[in-house]
Amino acid sequence: MALTPLDIHNKEFTRGFRGYDEDEVNEFLDQVIKDYEMVIREKKELLERVHELDEKLKHFSSIETTLNKSILVAQETAEEVKRNADKEAKLIIKEAEKNADRIINESLAKSRKISLEIEELKKQSSVYRMRFKMLLEAQLEMLNHDDWEELHASLDEEASNQES
Repeated sequence: MALTPLDIHNKEFTRGFRGYDEDEVNEFLDQVIKDYEMVIREKKELLERVHELDEKLKHFSSIETTLNKSILVAQETAEEVKRNADKEAKLIIKEAEKNADRIINESLAKSRKISLEIEELKKQSSVYRMRFKMLLEAQLEMLNHDDWEELHASLDEEASNQES
């Protein structure tokens, strides 16, 4: 069992022949008691401080653990977001490529259709031109034909018959 200041104070020494000076021993014991009380007080304060620091350490350790877990969760979340963004980007690219292919195919189809329409219009134009040329030639031939003079002569005859 630890020695207390009261134990030191109540300690009685046996007296011997030519023993120590009692007042000097009592003064020394009083000084030891004061110092011992001070050491006990300091020890108590230090133990309280250690306990307080232990509590803080536990608190900060808990915070550290929580922060580490939060960091891990944040990293995992960031990785998940990155993976999702990559997937979404790939889907967008695929969709864009599909749309580009569709637009190109539609454009090619329209281009072919327009080319066919142009060819058809060229044929129709050629037929129209040939018919118009034939019509004009027929009309010129009619104009150059002697039938006009006969028609003209018969009209003159009719006019003179009507005058008479």
